[in-house]
Amino acid sequence: MGKQANLYAFPSVDELASALRAYVLQCQEAGIARHGAFKVAVSGGSLPKTLAKALLAPSEGSNDAVKWDKWEIFFADERAVPLDHEDSNYKLVKDELLDKIPDDQPKPTVHAIDTQYLDDTQELADQYEQVLVKSFASRDSVKLPIFDLLLLGCGPDGHTCSLFPGHELLRETSAWVAPIEDSPKPPAKRITLTLPVVNHAVRVAFVATGGGKKDIMKEIFEEGKGLPCALVNEGTGDRCSWFVDNAAVEGVVYQRRPFSL
Repeated sequence: MGKQANLYAFPSVDELASALRAYVLQCQEAGIARHGAFKVAVSGGSLPKTLAKALLAPSEGSNDAVKWDKWEIFFADERAVPLDHEDSNYKLVKDELLDKIPDDQPKPTVHAIDTQYLDDTQELADQYEQVLVKSFASRDSVKLPIFDLLLLGCGPDGHTCSLFPGHELLRETSAWVAPIEDSPKPPAKRITLTLPVVNHAVRVAFVATGGGKKDIMKEIFEEGKGLPCALVNEGTGDRCSWFVDNAAVEGVVYQRRPFSL
């Protein structure tokens, strides 16, 4: 059996956020050392709020600095809606995090969807894939893009990105970005990174908080059941880390690890 995902559980969201900051900044430094930039994809849901708590905290010195000018932010999935729509992951990340970066700090490069293609999700996905091609490498030279870090959430059904349990998209092997028009969670029309891209990342971090998550966490960690989150655990092994509060994993039988870098 290969190495397993890391499960880090914390008594409070504040402590979780502090550890998440240290982890993200370690990934940031590794990315900058590797290719002069930090390429990260984020999802929506409750993640941006926790991410903001982690990244907007005051810096404690040069070893604890968010180097925003080196960040390239992509979206692990996005809804086929205008960027100012309440369902937009871009708007969520903008409102919770990007707009709160202090004015005296540089701003990250943010890659949003091209909203002129909202009526054609295949074209929307294809155009976003081209954004990845421009940033990472041509498809001729690499099979898959390699993100420095994916920051993901976990839905109550075990979905992540817009990859849903039992959906045919879980079997996609060639596309980097795929459309979905029948999302079981509204809005129905979206685009998402595919499972091979997620599993190819240097690091993957899930954030899950609250007692409402404990049932699905039990299924993911004890049973798997082919749930998308479990498939990421299996595909990435110890490159995957879960940052959770104690309430989210109450009663879950899986080894917690003390957090350290």
